[in-house]
Amino acid sequence: MKCIVKMIISLMLLFSCLSLFYFAGQQPTRADERTPSNAIKELDIPDNPLILDVTLKRKYIDGEISEETVKETIWALEDFWTKYETWQLVDMDEDHLVFELFVDDISPLLKLNGFFGLSEDGILSIYNGKPDQEDIIQSFFQIDIKKLEGKKRDQLKQGIPVKTKEDFTEVLEAMKNYSLE
Repeated sequence: MKCIVKMIISLMLLFSCLSLFYFAGQQPTRADERTPSNAIKELDIPDNPLILDVTLKRKYIDGEISEETVKETIWALEDFWTKYETWQLVDMDEDHLVFELFVDDISPLLKLNGFFGLSEDGILSIYNGKPDQEDIIQSFFQIDIKKLEGKKRDQLKQGIPVKTKEDFTEVLEAMKNYSLE
């Protein structure tokens, strides 16, 4: 399926490039009119590259999604597809493509300022900053506060820092034991 989508997009981009040459007054020559110098000229890089807006969405295991849009100047489709071969194409139109990539790590935001804590209604959540700032990034599941030991409750109230993927998975797994679900 991924290969078919790439092929369709490549054909669309090729059609766009050919249209540019046609409207610029450059008509392709017939095979019998080609000379060696014309054949070499046909291999030259086109005068007008294809320029597209490309949106890159990164999805992290903590639920954070980062998004950036870049302008890509495309001289060769093969180079373009090679550059994004690990990404999944999720949307496209004439001059805009959207790619997604699942990142098997926590987000840069979480590494910088992430804390596990409990919301007012007892839901385990990740916060941007200490839990008392109430800036929730993602919520996970309801915690049975009655089962939760005093020390763990205090840690969650203060905020448990999350600096690595290991911190993230360790706290999440430990808290599943106190889940109401």
